[in-house]
Amino acid sequence: MVQTIKTRSQAPLDSRDLEICQQVFDKIRFDYQVAKDSDEAERMASIVIELYRQGVRDANHLQSMVDAARGLFETSER
Repeated sequence: MVQTIKTRSQAPLDSRDLEICQQVFDKIRFDYQVAKDSDEAERMASIVIELYRQGVRDANHLQSMVDAARGLFETSER
């Protein structure tokens, strides 16, 4: 089932929210061997947080969406 993004939440993320985002970020960073302090990692983290705030709460769906978006900002550093 495709999840529809309805509204962006302005509520602060709690520790459970941050844990989910961190797990997704770490998995994607590991899968693509992206340095934690790189510009690409920063963009990936921003996308994870933004999608989560827009209502994408399932970790697998979140990862799939970030994987798909990754091609939009992949650099020539590789």
